[in-house]
Amino acid sequence: MIDDIFAALPLGFMLSFMPGAVFFVLLETSVIKGFRAAIAFDFGVLLADIVFICIAYFSSYRLLQSIKDEPALFIFGGLILLTYGIISFIKQKRDSKKEKVLKSESKDIIKNNYFGLFVKGFFLNFINVGVLGFWLAIIIAVGPKLDMDQSRIVIFFASVLGGYLLTDIGKILLAKQLRKRLTKTNILKIKQVISVILMIFGIVLLMQGWSPSDREFVNSAIETLEKE
Repeated sequence: MIDDIFAALPLGFMLSFMPGAVFFVLLETSVIKGFRAAIAFDFGVLLADIVFICIAYFSSYRLLQSIKDEPALFIFGGLILLTYGIISFIKQKRDSKKEKVLKSESKDIIKNNYFGLFVKGFFLNFINVGVLGFWLAIIIAVGPKLDMDQSRIVIFFASVLGGYLLTDIGKILLAKQLRKRLTKTNILKIKQVISVILMIFGIVLLMQGWSPSDREFVNSAIETLEKE
């Protein structure tokens, strides 16, 4: 069991630093809204990961095959992410013109909707079907090494998510130090950059939906599982 835990922790650390929409929004939340807000967001992300792990472990081949061959799922997730990024970017532009950014952000820091942030974290992670492919590939890779023992698999993935959470806490604490430098201009730049990043990842998901060849990671993972 100890060996399984030590094998899982580096994966959790690596997962925490994988670039993506969640990575950047977590840092933004920490810098602008504080530690508790970032933790609430991160718990939502973790819940989505848990759901994906359960789907990858318990789903039938038919369901996995339909996910693999359904580009609409990638297009749907990409459109949502792209739309969210565009709306957010336009909102920041409008707020900057009204010169209300500093006041509104100060209120956000003092009073946060933690449940809303939790839902936001879950939503941003869950709309990325590629995350399901990632967890499926991990199950394929480590399952035989764990003798497909359910208790060992639970411990392994709990350790992965535990390592992920601990690493994220470290990132949040470091990012929180930047709050001392928050100004009207810095807040606006941070939110605009995050909005652009969300649009970019939305476009990437759309490209995956329109170009089946770009979904090789998910496809190869499922094909390997079918051969086991």
